[in-house]
Amino acid sequence: MELNAVPDLPEIRPGDDLAELVAERTALEAGDVLTVASTVVSKAEDRAADLEDFPAGPRAREIATRLEGIAGEEKDPRFAQAVLEESTELVMEAPFLLTETRFGHVCVNAGIDRSNVPDHDLLLLPKRPAGSAERIRNGLLERGIEDVAVIVTDTCGRPFRHGQRGVALGWAGIPASRDWRGERDRDGRELGVTVQSVVDELASAANLVTGEGAGGTPAVVVRDWDFGDHGGSDALFRDLEGDFVRQALRDWRYEG
Repeated sequence: MELNAVPDLPEIRPGDDLAELVAERTALEAGDVLTVASTVVSKAEDRAADLEDFPAGPRAREIATRLEGIAGEEKDPRFAQAVLEESTELVMEAPFLLTETRFGHVCVNAGIDRSNVPDHDLLLLPKRPAGSAERIRNGLLERGIEDVAVIVTDTCGRPFRHGQRGVALGWAGIPASRDWRGERDRDGRELGVTVQSVVDELASAANLVTGEGAGGTPAVVVRDWDFGDHGGSDALFRDLEGDFVRQALRDWRYEG
């Protein structure tokens, strides 16, 4: 498997055609997987915003005051308001905001970014990353580039581990996971639970190439990777009924 960053992408502006910008800078082949950072997808979709766009309500002011007491530093209630408006559920409100986004991803602060946003305060996640991935893929098809999958990626932290890694927010042209259940291990035992989240694994691998901060490159081409002869599924985000961690968090309160 090879991973190569798409070179020389410009600063992305609202309305930019990401499929065209990528196709102009790299030769895509059938079977490739194109990963695109959610930051540039959001910029192309005009998802930059300012704090003044989110006048704080009573709930946001209450959250900001509590977080100020925990962190010992000032918290802008307008940011809390933005998080509330971009979320369907506040899973945890202290010592940080853990939320479910409107498309089902659970992350800190609704994934709102405050870095690398020229002329604005905030960058919101794409409204529907799966739709964003499909639009980029269709844009490639319009240019005669067929059989290329697209994954919209982001970075986020992990329970029980330090550090961040790449994850998939939306995808098109590829199942989210491949199902090993019913296949055999090396000792002949039947696998009963193994479902491999390939879109997350590809996003994480691509993040090693994209990098972070000022030197980041937002698009990566994954080549010579094969899904294989497996069943596939688009189930990635857990339903509440089977998410026992989130169920436990609903009954947990931070006492610090």
